[in-house]
Amino acid sequence: MKAIVKAKKGKGLEMHEVPIPSLQPDEVLIQVDVVSICGTDLHLDRWDGWAQARVKAIPQIIGHEFSGRVVEVGLGGKRFRPGDKVSADSHISCLVCGSCLRGMPHLCEDLVILGVDRDGCFAEYVVIPERSLWKNEASLPSDIASIQDPLGNAIYATGVEPVAGRQVVILGDGPVGLFSVAVARASGASKIMMTGLNPFCLEIGRTMGADRVYRADQMDIVDSIMDETAGSGADVVLEMSGAPKAISDGLKLVQKGGRFSAFGLPSKSITVDFSEDIIFKGIRLYGINGRKMFETWFEMAGMLNSGRLDPGPVLTHHLLFEDFAKGFQMMEANPRKAAKVVLYLNHALLDERGDNDE
Repeated sequence: MKAIVKAKKGKGLEMHEVPIPSLQPDEVLIQVDVVSICGTDLHLDRWDGWAQARVKAIPQIIGHEFSGRVVEVGLGGKRFRPGDKVSADSHISCLVCGSCLRGMPHLCEDLVILGVDRDGCFAEYVVIPERSLWKNEASLPSDIASIQDPLGNAIYATGVEPVAGRQVVILGDGPVGLFSVAVARASGASKIMMTGLNPFCLEIGRTMGADRVYRADQMDIVDSIMDETAGSGADVVLEMSGAPKAISDGLKLVQKGGRFSAFGLPSKSITVDFSEDIIFKGIRLYGINGRKMFETWFEMAGMLNSGRLDPGPVLTHHLLFEDFAKGFQMMEANPRKAAKVVLYLNHALLDERGDNDE
């Protein structure tokens, strides 16, 4: 089968012919239709410090965002049958550690991440443990089905507490930040304010439902949003970028008694005024890791099936799987001209769209 492989240390990815994976009793073999490029994949392509410290096995098939169809079910399988349309949570949990047994498998102490700790889904076929697999509605478009992993991040970060009637600030204009705008809008937020650095992505934020967008490199974000909220700050702050300045701004913008969801990953340790920004303000701070399995997935399915949540505008480019290098270049470009790139292994699905985006 064809697969996109991290073949050696250093920058770059390669298309290889590799064996179709063998099936274990607790696994399901899936024919992959569509995959989407994630920031993790960009780290692996660049082979930056994170990738060098994190990835142990080379060569390895990358990727963890996909949709496809079940081909074969292992002897121990009970929930799926050939032909089912599926996606997967990229977090593969052991189900026996303390965190799993306390109902937090997304925080598993022996967590394995698809495409990082084991071969991923950027291939014509992939095997996934049944416990991590999700059955999609037959009517769900395959491109939307492929981005449920990051969309689930946005649903968890945004909806860990209700946002209905709340003023929400979203710091960061990457795909998960953009998805969060749509989730907040669908969930009844009264005002949505988004910050970022990229005009292309901020315009998508407007399309997704942001009431105000702010260029973080052209203005004082704290002063601007404080003016917008009559000096009170926001009820909810979603930090999606991991930039130290954005984290600092977000902690100043969240009002007393408000909520701060921390999803973006700083590249190094940062300094926080714990007393003034957290304790004395009485805020609730949530660390967002992955998605609640599978509570977030049920919530996501309900929002998608209702038609109230449309993540489609974030999927800006649709390419053939063989054109993966072009997709990675689009995601790496500065200034950025792509939000989310999806790659089609099932060419018929792309032909149905009629728009192989260049």
